[in-house]
Amino acid sequence: MGACLGVCSLVSCVSCLCGSAPCLLCGCCPSAKNSTISRLLFTFFLFLGTLVSIIMIIPGVEKELHKLPGFCEGSGSVLGVQTHVDCGSFLGHKAVYRMGFAMAAFFFLFAMIMVCVRSSKDPRAAVQNGFWFFKFLVLVGITVGAFYIPDGAFTSVWFYFGVVGSFLFILIQLVLLIDFAHSWSQLWLRNAGESNAKGWYAALCVITFIFYATSIAAIVLLYVYYTKPEGCTEGKVLISINLILCLIVSAVSILPKIQDAQPHSGLLQASLITLYTVYVTWSALANVPTQACNPTLLVRNSTGSVTATQLLTTWWDAPSIVGLIIFILCTLFISVRSSDHPQVNKLMLTEESTAGVGSEAAAVESGLHHAYDNEQDGVSYNYTFFHLCLLLAALYIMMTLTNWYRPDESLRVLTSPWTAVWVKICSSWAGLLLYLWTLVAPLVLPDRDFS
Repeated sequence: MGACLGVCSLVSCVSCLCGSAPCLLCGCCPSAKNSTISRLLFTFFLFLGTLVSIIMIIPGVEKELHKLPGFCEGSGSVLGVQTHVDCGSFLGHKAVYRMGFAMAAFFFLFAMIMVCVRSSKDPRAAVQNGFWFFKFLVLVGITVGAFYIPDGAFTSVWFYFGVVGSFLFILIQLVLLIDFAHSWSQLWLRNAGESNAKGWYAALCVITFIFYATSIAAIVLLYVYYTKPEGCTEGKVLISINLILCLIVSAVSILPKIQDAQPHSGLLQASLITLYTVYVTWSALANVPTQACNPTLLVRNSTGSVTATQLLTTWWDAPSIVGLIIFILCTLFISVRSSDHPQVNKLMLTEESTAGVGSEAAAVESGLHHAYDNEQDGVSYNYTFFHLCLLLAALYIMMTLTNWYRPDESLRVLTSPWTAVWVKICSSWAGLLLYLWTLVAPLVLPDRDFS
């Protein structure tokens, strides 16, 4: 009897893997929206691919990748280098690029399939919200195929795809950060106003002070470690420009006219944007290809050795670790939350649909723990845009894990190009301009509602 029950339970689990998202939610979990569970599961696929990429660049694992058939030898070239060159130190870089391509192709496929899905009544919605086992098989199949892509110009071309995708994902990060900062400030000011407690104002002041103090300390360290009294002009100019821009947006955020138009704007948002801008500046300077101006520069050549003045280190450095943490937080934010601001929802193509309210009430009243369909009358997020966001996230994490490095002109050394520096710096400028626009927009366009 127990064996029969076990077989039935196994069959039930298999059917869940092939079925919809509600079936995958265990009985101990609270009731949740079908759309939220689907987004979390797709995000899990992205995190799974990221974990595999991280494992592949661990030095001990990287050295074993040459055992994969045709991965290091037999393809005619490695990263565009003829096979007589040892590719041992390039294997992790190559593996991460293949994994990034596989994840990007997977999400691009679903982005195309889900074009113009309006509600869960569309047959394609069942594909979006179900068949998870088969989706996993598709991802595995694409990954295996990606490892057999001939080298040739693949790495050089895919590097530029990664650069463009990463730039766009950094912009998405900035939109989410600005939205989070505004929501945070509004929540605490609302709590302070409702409770008449000065503790909320004190907390705002303390957090703002910590953000600015951290930013100032970081800028000082950037001047100390990434510039020299003579030379390193680019680093001095970039740090100084971003410092001036941060001071400008901070001053604008507390101008009387800005405060009248947006009572909730203030230094908390400006301090958080300043701290993120300092991080992006640090990340950019960590890619400066001049050893004298970049103490964290990583160097690898085709023989796995280094010169006497260039120390070989692993791919892990502090900017990459911080970037990985931000990547995880942003992708989770995209998956589980819609903004409190209609303008951000419109920009990110996410809306909290009223569809499924009856299903939610029924789930609560019945006491059952399951996912309910909240998209019968309309989807709560744009399926295609969501997959494109995950595609950009896959490209961003691919570039982050490889430190934005690429083979040099001789195709014998992985170096950091100036392209990475300027992409990150331009993204920081775009973020500051975007935040500045959120401050002045009510004054420039007084007829529009920016509440």
